[in-house]
Parts: sequence; structure tokens; C-alpha cells
Amino acid sequence: MTAPYSAEDRQKVPAKLPSALRRELKVRAAEWDVDIQDAVADGINAWVNVKDHPTVDTSGGASFSTYLPSGLYQKLKEECTRRKISYNQGMAQSIRSWLDAHPSPRPGPLRPTGARRFVFGNQKGGVGKTAVSAGVAQALAEAGKRVLLIDFDPQGHLTKQLGYQMLEMGTPSLAAHMLGEAEGDLRSLIVPIKGGDFEDHLWLLPACKDAFLLDAKLATTRAVRIKETALERVLADLEEDFDHILLDCPPSLGYTMDTALYYGRTREGEETRQSGVVVPVQAEDTSGDAYDMLAEQIEDLCEDLKVEIETLGFVVNLYDARNGYIATSSLDSWQEMDEPVLGIVPELKEQREAVRRKEPLLAYEPDCEQATVMRSIARRIQG
Repeated sequence: MTAPYSAEDRQKVPAKLPSALRRELKVRAAEWDVDIQDAVADGINAWVNVKDHPTVDTSGGASFSTYLPSGLYQKLKEECTRRKISYNQGMAQSIRSWLDAHPSPRPGPLRPTGARRFVFGNQKGGVGKTAVSAGVAQALAEAGKRVLLIDFDPQGHLTKQLGYQMLEMGTPSLAAHMLGEAEGDLRSLIVPIKGGDFEDHLWLLPACKDAFLLDAKLATTRAVRIKETALERVLADLEEDFDHILLDCPPSLGYTMDTALYYGRTREGEETRQSGVVVPVQAEDTSGDAYDMLAEQIEDLCEDLKVEIETLGFVVNLYDARNGYIATSSLDSWQEMDEPVLGIVPELKEQREAVRRKEPLLAYEPDCEQATVMRSIARRIQG
């Protein structure tokens, strides 16, 4: 489980590294299922014990921060002084040393069951479904995966927070395609999410303003023979283009949510926990009440349609232990559930600032504690 690093045992240290080296580190750490700061720490410890390292081109370096065990930062600086090289060069050589010792694993076989599908849902609004789904999508893309992020909430918070406009009423949209009311290729609606080390790997399918009508129309339209399959049918052709598809869902228990849950089910031939539901919550009681309703909906859907839908785990969002007993006891309750806590996202200003600036978190503050947790969650849901 990931928790914010304590200043007592970790020290935030800045550096300037070329973008290519930063990206290679993030991808390789994800491939080896280790935290970036642990990879850097291991690289420094190995670097100080070997005297001859080739010089790394650090020109065009940009800000990079990580968290090192107390004392290791000072050890690195002292060794750089002895070797008469800059601190940034020492950091770059340490990272290069770790990368060379951890080559990229061979890619696995193509998945016969399509892209992996992650549904971010909870009946309660305001728990952070949008922030968590966006952050995890960015982290997966940063690790070299091809990721499609779908704003499936008619409120369109995800679309607007990333600086895009919602699709207008009466125009082609995901909802219109699901209802058989749109022609053309759904791919034409997808837009790239720019910025950060995830660029060219992350795309968004924006929300549409008339998606509020989707529940009612799914219940009555003749164009959809089995309403639960409406989403899967229109996304089927897109799956070959992506490794992962993530849905930011509305706080609803209606037919729209049924289509999302069905889409995230374990398909025939797919191993368990390859796809499923991620439940963002907060450390307070109403999140638990909302999850109970979602759990009942999942159970009913599984029983009615004879399918298996995995709950992959919880993300405790906006956690602040300074809120006292309510926060700490609620966190204990989530940790005692059968499903794991995938991560604990601290209550810090960076996420709110990124939303205000309409920028992705991992582009705005890629080295903040919240971004670190998003990467850890991304690794855990990948298994």
C-alpha cells in the first residue's frame, strides 16, 4: 500500500535531467514494478561503489525531484565533490547505472481479449473519481502504454479539467453511438492529451452535453437489444488501438453504470483481475454507504447476466491524518475490507492547482507526492 512519504525518513531532492532520461526512468521503473525514488536510490548506492562511469549528456535538463532516504542525498553530493563533477551529472550517472542494470523486459504476447478495461466508479460524487482516473491514466501512458481515457460522466468534469470542450448536443458522441443515433467512426471524436512524459500515449474521448438522457433512452430504445452491451459494442473496434481503456463514471446506479460495469467484466479467456472496477473513496462514512450501493449493483448484475466483475480495490483520496479520528478510523475500515487499498492520495494543493490551470497533474507537477501515488496505483492495477 502506498502512503505519503514522511519527512522523517525521506528527503525531497531536486535535480535537472534531460527529458529523454526522465522518461526512460519512468517507463523502466513501471516495467520493473518499482517506485521511481527506489530506483534512483538503488542507482546512487551502486554508483558510489563504482568509480568509472561514462559521462551522461545533461544538456537541456529540466526540473526533476525525487524522495531519497535520509543521508543518501548528502552522500551523493560528497561523492560528486570528490569526483569533481556536478551534482546533476552524478544523479544522471546514477540513474543511467540503474537503467543499464535493469534492461527492459521483453513485451508479452498480444492479448486475445482486447484492451484491459478499468472502470472508476462510486455512487457518491466528489470522492475523486475524475482526479484518480485521470492520474492513473497519465501514469499508465507515462510508462509507455497506449491509453484511452473516457469521460463517461454527463457533467463532463474530466473533459473540462483537462482543458477540452464537451461535445455539443445533437452532434456525434459516445452516447449517440451507443443509442444508434450517430454515424461515422468513433475514432474521429478522440483527442490527444498533451504534456508531460505521457505525450503521444494518452487520448481522451470527451463527454457530451446530452449524455444526461442516456439512462432514459437505454431503457426504451429499440436500437439496443441488450442494453448492458451498448458500450462494449461501440468500443469494440477501438480496443485494437489501445492497451488500456479507463472510464470515469458518473455517480449513478442507472443503466449507464450497468453498461460500464458490464464492459469491465472478466471476459471469456481473460485472467482474473486483468480488468475490473476501481473504487475511489474518502476517509469518511458516506463513501462507505455509497460503496455498499455500488457493491449491490455489481452483485445483482453478476447474478442476472451470469458474469464476473472484479472489484480491483479502493483508492483513498484526499487523505489527511490531521483530520483526526474520523480520517484515521475510516482509513482503518477501508484497509480491513476484503479488497485491497491500492493507494492513499494525500490532500495537497498540486491537484487543485492542476485543475485550476486545466493541466494534467503529471504534466503540471510530475514529481509531487500525489503523482507518485498515481504511478503506484497504475502499477498495482496492472498486476
